[in-house]
Amino acid sequence: MMEWGSTMGMTITEKILALHSGRRNVRPGEFIEAEVDLVLANDITAPIAIEVFKRLARKRLFSKDRVVLVADHFVPNKDIASAEQVRMMREFAMEYSIKNYFELVDSGIEHVILPEKGLVKAGDLVVGADSHTCTYGALGAFSTGVGSTDLGVTMATGRIWLRVPHSIKIVYKGRPGRWIGGKDLILATLKVLKVDGAIYKAIEFAGEGIRYLSMADRFTMANMAVEAGAKNGIFEPDNITIEYLKDRIDVPYKVLNSDRDAQYEKVIDIDLNSIEPQIALPHSPDNVAPVSEVKDVKIDQVFIGSCTNGRIEDLRVASQVLKGKRVLKGLRLIIIPGSQQIYKKALSEGLLDIFINAGAIICPPTCGPCLGGHMGLLAKGEVCLSTSNRNFRGRMGHPESEIYLCGPAVAAASSITGKITSPEEL
Repeated sequence: MMEWGSTMGMTITEKILALHSGRRNVRPGEFIEAEVDLVLANDITAPIAIEVFKRLARKRLFSKDRVVLVADHFVPNKDIASAEQVRMMREFAMEYSIKNYFELVDSGIEHVILPEKGLVKAGDLVVGADSHTCTYGALGAFSTGVGSTDLGVTMATGRIWLRVPHSIKIVYKGRPGRWIGGKDLILATLKVLKVDGAIYKAIEFAGEGIRYLSMADRFTMANMAVEAGAKNGIFEPDNITIEYLKDRIDVPYKVLNSDRDAQYEKVIDIDLNSIEPQIALPHSPDNVAPVSEVKDVKIDQVFIGSCTNGRIEDLRVASQVLKGKRVLKGLRLIIIPGSQQIYKKALSEGLLDIFINAGAIICPPTCGPCLGGHMGLLAKGEVCLSTSNRNFRGRMGHPESEIYLCGPAVAAASSITGKITSPEEL
């Protein structure tokens, strides 16, 4: 593990960008050309990137070991079109000897399996053709989403141009309560920032409250930084981060921290001592209210999964609420583990038995209904309570359906009562 410091008064985001552009320092607003550590695409975005790469007439990738392709959005293939997309990606991976190609039994949701498989480490610069690539900021990496065209070029060159973002620091004070997780913290943050409050900014998550958060909580928060328009979300690595990386990373990595005199566009304090579980109401992730203010909302479907809340910690929380109870008759509870590894762990811990006995349906690891893919689309007028990251109109099916967002505890409790419910009420 390597330590790196600076006396230039930079944030952790600025330090990573300076290192990867070969400069001693960078400042917000500057344009840089940076070397990437990893590039990522999925079964929706890879085909376009592949076409761009081939138009460049390059005979090889910048690195066959640092390109990652994951089939996760429409798998198992839901129709002919999705099958063709995956086939194109699979054949490209074979042609170019891409080591990190993941499909079905080796796969899962991209933003779950990359950290799980040790492909991202602290101090890295990662770009992916998916807006939620910012997930890896939980590890102290700079990670951001880019377009498929940019990604096609980066697969060839290993470089990308970026504008150094200004940083917004969110300071979480106090200690979260029993049923409060990363989803509640980020929804409370979005209520303050709004969906346009951090456009092309870096959101740095900080404060004493962070030490109570698991890596699963942090992945959820970094993932949803983009819902405020952010370029990236990031945590400074601490002992929890290092412990997570210990069994996954066997190469040196850089632990970076923001300097005390680093400059922030703004600093926002959020008190965790009295925060309730948070709910995002239709049709925006920033339309947030505490669960106690969301009354008598009847639901047709509950979805627990996605790259925000499909990790083993999320499934454990849901199982604590559901154990010995039954899903309301007529309500659909869909649970999708984020990866095969998580699926197996949930099986060995007896969580899947708890879910099935409660009346849930378990699906194979996939993005599924999160983006309106498959395995849980909504009909006209239906209401879904989801642990995913977006609730835009028509996101999960019919444009006249409604989506509410929450964490796994509220999702599980609500599947029992048939309406949005705090687990404290059970």
